Amino acid sequence: MDYDVLILGGGIIGCAVAYELSKYTLNIAVIEKDYDIADDVALVNAAVIYDGLECNDELMSKLEMLGNSMYDELCSKIDVPFKRCGTFIIAENEESENKLLNIYKRACEREINNISLLNKDEVYDIEPNLNLNVHKAIYSKNTGVVCPYDLALAYGEIAFDNGANFRLEEEVLDIQKINKGFRVITNKNKFTCKMVINTTPAQHYSIDSNIEYTYKNKKNLSCFLFEKDSKYNFNNIISTLTVDGEQSFVVPTVQGNTVLGLSSNNILRYNETLRKSSRVMKKVNENKINTFYHWPIYKDTIIIDESLVDEGYIKVVGKHYGQITMTPSIGKLVCETVINNINCKPKREFINKRREVYRFNNLNNEERNKLIKMNKSYGNIICYCQNITEGEIIDAIRRPLGARTIEGIKRRTGATFGTCKGAECFSKIVTILARETGKKLTEIVKDSKNSKIIMSRIKEF
Repeated sequence: MDYDVLILGGGIIGCAVAYELSKYTLNIAVIEKDYDIADDVALVNAAVIYDGLECNDELMSKLEMLGNSMYDELCSKIDVPFKRCGTFIIAENEESENKLLNIYKRACEREINNISLLNKDEVYDIEPNLNLNVHKAIYSKNTGVVCPYDLALAYGEIAFDNGANFRLEEEVLDIQKINKGFRVITNKNKFTCKMVINTTPAQHYSIDSNIEYTYKNKKNLSCFLFEKDSKYNFNNIISTLTVDGEQSFVVPTVQGNTVLGLSSNNILRYNETLRKSSRVMKKVNENKINTFYHWPIYKDTIIIDESLVDEGYIKVVGKHYGQITMTPSIGKLVCETVINNINCKPKREFINKRREVYRFNNLNNEERNKLIKMNKSYGNIICYCQNITEGEIIDAIRRPLGARTIEGIKRRTGATFGTCKGAECFSKIVTILARETGKKLTEIVKDSKNSKIIMSRIKEF
């Protein structure tokens, strides 16, 4: 056998499963068709860690509760930014107040602790910047915010350092059952393995049943990311009950920015989103808006399909807005299934921390001077808006599973996310990426094979 376990898909769930399995004496590999891992994570590096309060589905609620309980210890171990903050679910009229009371009753039945009902004045005392007409609100102290891309990278890097093999730019064409295990055919190789964990169920292979998974419960998210400003700071997550198919929310990020968004059945344009946002936040200043973006959100059930586990095949099926919350619990559950089916032992020398990451902007002057003495490239500022140095960009490229695209560098470092949107630093980043990877400038891409930055050289005379 080439591998004990093959994980299909290098998204956040695939990386979480690789991290959990790398704790054991198993030969594992992750196959990902893209240039980089965690391509399923939203562009803005902020995600809510739910507590199961808002979820209608009982199974999803339990997975959220389990995942939520794991985050403090997990993020502390693997050095990922995570912050606990409360959540308000707000009713704006009598009709939505009745829905709110039913949610509160359901939460009590689920034995979710640290929740309370608040009136209008109590909400405004805690969040004075709120501009909603509050009738009643549920307040939960259990929730938090995390950097999901950092989480996926940490999962992947630790798994890599513990022996997991990541095969990027490799697409799985088929999975076939053989006498002992499986044959996995890609566009580059053929592998044999004892078990397959498929985290990309949209694909259909020979081993799969004829049942196709479709995602119907989809909404469109329209969001503004605001620059750091005390006028727009919220200490808690704000969420309204759905009104006419639309839901407003505010999320304070770990980095100190604020995300203001609307989920709707339709894709809302900039001006429409801005107009409707004014009902949530007082006096929205467009000059403070850093980014406006769209992102699909789903509300389908995530299922760990173990119907073929006796043969060695596991599928993680479904898309859900709480996927980031559930990821640690899903990774743990899949790992337990695998070690119950394959003879293995825990590793004696498991490395449970990612290699150190230096964030120049977060250091004081004394720490910066020490870092520059150690490596002069940290004294060369590339992105002036975000105070990101050449050393950070080089580290993002040279790290385990390092960046190979402009998008990879942006997500790892935050470069080009500042006020100028890369007008000053974009060309410098392209040059550094070409130099560090040994490629020509014409070979550098934004995020995929069809997104070259420079199509060709200008004709020379």
